[in-house]
Amino acid sequence: MEREKGPGSYLFRGGRVIDPTHEIDLCADVLILNGQLAEIRPRIELGADKGAEVREIDVSGKWIVPGLIDMHVHLREPGQEYKETIASGTSAAVAGGYTSVACMPNTSPVNDCAAVTQFILQRAREEGSCRVFPVGSISKGLLGENLSEFGELKDAGAVAVSDDGRPVMNSLMMRRALEYAGAFDLLVISHAEDLQLSEGGLMNEGPVSTLLGLRGIPGVAEEAMVARDLLLAEWTRSRIHIAHVSSAGSVRLIREAKRRGVMVTAETAPHYFTLTDEAILSFDPVFKVNPPLRRTEDVRAVKTALADGTIDAIATDHAPHSVIEKDIEFEFAANGIIGLESALPLILELVREGTLSPSDAVAKVSTNPARILGLPLGTLARGNPVDMTILDPDEIYRLTPETLRSKGCNCPFLGKDLQGRAVMTFVRGIVAYSRLDS
Repeated sequence: MEREKGPGSYLFRGGRVIDPTHEIDLCADVLILNGQLAEIRPRIELGADKGAEVREIDVSGKWIVPGLIDMHVHLREPGQEYKETIASGTSAAVAGGYTSVACMPNTSPVNDCAAVTQFILQRAREEGSCRVFPVGSISKGLLGENLSEFGELKDAGAVAVSDDGRPVMNSLMMRRALEYAGAFDLLVISHAEDLQLSEGGLMNEGPVSTLLGLRGIPGVAEEAMVARDLLLAEWTRSRIHIAHVSSAGSVRLIREAKRRGVMVTAETAPHYFTLTDEAILSFDPVFKVNPPLRRTEDVRAVKTALADGTIDAIATDHAPHSVIEKDIEFEFAANGIIGLESALPLILELVREGTLSPSDAVAKVSTNPARILGLPLGTLARGNPVDMTILDPDEIYRLTPETLRSKGCNCPFLGKDLQGRAVMTFVRGIVAYSRLDS
């Protein structure tokens, strides 16, 4: 189905409607009129005046949920359009069920000023398939030397600040960033890594790195900075969000901080609850990420943290690279994998194995990211242009390079049978992606 030119009217019959915000989980009909959510009821009967203009679709066995939100992606534009563009990245997003993405600032030039933020938003309006929320940089040029102008970034449309890709090594600067961001109600997103501890590392430090003879990155390289940033957030009474949590030690620190009342939220990515460092026995650079894939006990801790709420959100950390950076020797390959088109089946596996309930899983990728970023999204609200995802939790399919919409092919799940996928994605009341006609 081609993308709609404007809002349409639909009656979806018999789907499982899940909206954690309103504690809804029931089989019902959903009526959309001119792109706006009109009704959710067990049975909706259309009058003769409406029936002719409304398209009815049977979605029995499928889930109808608020539009998915990925709060951590790399769209590469401006500056690295050969890896990804806003057009290709958002096309991949809607195919994966995402209606909104927050893009990190490590572009070229860095998103450290209003001009770059405005450029991203303009490109998203012109070519984007979903909502795009820019994240500005904490420091000018990601150099960790001078703070960016947070007020200017906020006024231009930034929803948070982060030096993602590089940590803020200077503790005083991180303290000032937390204080400064609070004045503008901007979230600070921490890339937690001690560069002295991780310097030269290629993978997680442990038995596998020893076996392979590769220099390791110890878990404490992440955990030391998580501890520092939690203490700074506590001292300044500021909000902090910990990105891409990968280790059991980080989980423990965040859990303890939440118990103390620290205003911390956290995310992880699907590869941190599905893969371990043993994948690198293949020497395949597709598995090279930062933070690195860790041990089985870390995967177990991340799953437990998702189940008990210590980790609030699941983000993809979608990081497309070309073969120039990725299909080379492991030592020289770039860090990162793509995730927008493979995340949903991996998240649904958490439901199938009993780690998360369906409602909790939806909250991790919709309601909670919206709350953390302060977005009026993540719920099925009547009367508004609808952001909504319809997914089939049971469909089994194979992800291939030919089916990817992202420019990147650096995905460890290519060629594997996956279960669960988006079949229809509404953005601002318009169908941005649909497989229901195919």
